[in-house]
Amino acid sequence: MAQSFGKIGFVGIGAMGTPMAANLARAGYRLLIYDADPSHAAALASTHEVEIAPSLADLGAQSATVITMLPDSSTVRKVICGENDGFENCVAARLKAGSTVIDMSSSSPVATRELGRLLDTRGVKLIDAPVSGGVKRAVSADLTIMVGGDRAVFETCRPVFEKLGSQIFHAGPLGAGHAIKALNNYVSAAGLVAACEAVIVGKRFGLDANVMVDILNAATGMNNTTKVKMKQFMLSGAFNAGFTTGLMAKDLRTALELAEAMGGPAQLAPYCAQIWNDAENALGPASDHTAMFKFLEKPS
Repeated sequence: MAQSFGKIGFVGIGAMGTPMAANLARAGYRLLIYDADPSHAAALASTHEVEIAPSLADLGAQSATVITMLPDSSTVRKVICGENDGFENCVAARLKAGSTVIDMSSSSPVATRELGRLLDTRGVKLIDAPVSGGVKRAVSADLTIMVGGDRAVFETCRPVFEKLGSQIFHAGPLGAGHAIKALNNYVSAAGLVAACEAVIVGKRFGLDANVMVDILNAATGMNNTTKVKMKQFMLSGAFNAGFTTGLMAKDLRTALELAEAMGGPAQLAPYCAQIWNDAENALGPASDHTAMFKFLEKPS
């Protein structure tokens, strides 16, 4: 199946892209990789059977399917369509009609639909397939993958997704994957702030933080943060869960953009987004998102 799929171009060999591309290579897919930092591509090529594309245009010319794993929508659009959609020095400059682009980045669903319309004029199919699970689950190929776009294209690409994740959902039409990813991270980020505030207040009252987490996990206050982040990455002082504050803040802005575009409701979202923007400014975008605990713990 892997050999008959055709060559896959993979753009974005970063913290998530590296283990994802590695899993595809191990599964037997023929990979042509590219990263803005050549050392990232070279590092992967030194340990796995992958080719390095000399340019984005060369990657497009040789690939039947292109996967992007990039920081945001604007970067994805520039990589695919070039500066000002000029289709020069970019993937689509030489991408053949009938090819498929899979954007696995955490992009804006509104921007994804715009990109889809643009690529459609060139006969190129686009689906969005963002992931959840972080670096650890990217390494173990246990990601949750949320796909938006034509179901037939989704089914064609399913074998690829099955080498990257264990839970794969067709969320709906183009942009649906990016929409649910942003909304999922909004729910996660809001729950993280609530858990941090509760534990910090409890500590100041004299409660044992570890006992608090045990009780929350046995009661209705349990959430993803209390289960897999609070003790492991916050109370331990590690702050190294593998997902940055900058990316979380960006996802909150995307969720708020979507809520406002849909006419709401958006009572809590603006406040939550502002908290994460403030944390990003104070801690730096490269800080781990679990450092929110430190940010909130500081006296106001």
